[in-house]
Amino acid sequence: MSELPLLEPVDEAEEPTSPRWSRRHWITLGTVGAVLVATVGTFGVIDWRRHHSGSTLTTPQTVGKLHHDTAADAAQTADYLRDALGADVSLRSTLGAVYSDPANKDDLVLFFGGTGDLASPDQQLASALALLDDGSGSITGLHDVSAGSLGGTMRCGTSNGDGGAMSVCGWADHDSLAVALFPGRSVDESAGLMRELRTAMEHQN
Repeated sequence: MSELPLLEPVDEAEEPTSPRWSRRHWITLGTVGAVLVATVGTFGVIDWRRHHSGSTLTTPQTVGKLHHDTAADAAQTADYLRDALGADVSLRSTLGAVYSDPANKDDLVLFFGGTGDLASPDQQLASALALLDDGSGSITGLHDVSAGSLGGTMRCGTSNGDGGAMSVCGWADHDSLAVALFPGRSVDESAGLMRELRTAMEHQN
């Protein structure tokens, strides 16, 4: 498989444009995700007796025009994030996935999340997203958006790191928490796509 092309810098003052991806940038995103899920684990207080049932997360083959990307670089990053989440957060299950448009591999979403008994979903989501305010960049314009029919809390903003600006969204409820990065998409577009991903991936029991 040919190596993914190098990410073009993006002016933070401009709308994020479609990036170009290298193996180095997949690793960079994996590192950010690993630290983020570690923070979720630090702030997560798990009480397995709080709920009799919970949610499950799956990775459907398609979500709209996006397909589950299992190519080597994408799968390696998704597996890394999933394993980091499982190691740092006590959850029933974890997953990581990359979705991309077969007609345009630069049109992609990097997703990772898990299910379990989350005592304070609002606080845990805030703590997870706040981790992006570190030395590698900052998250700006973070705000609440509609979580859709599944409820809970959803927030979106713009992450400004070494690879340029990209939209980020996350949701949390008492049974699940997930974060996704949306390079090349506006925040409003990403919020809509996050709800679409959640509807396709989260199944409440």
